[in-house]
Amino acid sequence: MSKTAVMAAEHQGHYVIKMSGDVRLTLCATIDEYLESMFANDNFCEVIVDLTEVDGLDSTTLGLMAKLALRSRQVSGRVPILFSPNASITRLLHSMGFESIFIIREEQADKDEQLATLPELKVDEQNIRRRVIAAHRTLMGLNEKNQQAFASLVNTLEHA
Repeated sequence: MSKTAVMAAEHQGHYVIKMSGDVRLTLCATIDEYLESMFANDNFCEVIVDLTEVDGLDSTTLGLMAKLALRSRQVSGRVPILFSPNASITRLLHSMGFESIFIIREEQADKDEQLATLPELKVDEQNIRRRVIAAHRTLMGLNEKNQQAFASLVNTLEHA
């Protein structure tokens, strides 16, 4: 099992985000804050997501990835590329409808030694709940299957 981490690099508006290990909601603030800073960059051009070393992704992380794809297309007009050589992770991505928002490549991404590990942000429970709800709402917006799968979770979290 790989060490859980989110790493990133940027060069002249070209971004690479690499996740490794079992990426869960504990990293949602870290990922979300990085996405916000990335899209605030006036020079943003494109983003590549590398899941080569991912062992697992929870639904919150998937929702943040969907946010990344949708915002990338909105800001730059480009569809992001996602590398996923792990067959079970690729099946998960397809089950969420990610083929409609990413170019999914089932191969290893090129190694990039210039990636820096993003520091894990600690946030309060209310902040996490807000991000989890937003991530799941994004997933729900992708298709009817996701709508049905996550509606009760979002309803529960909104009324907690």
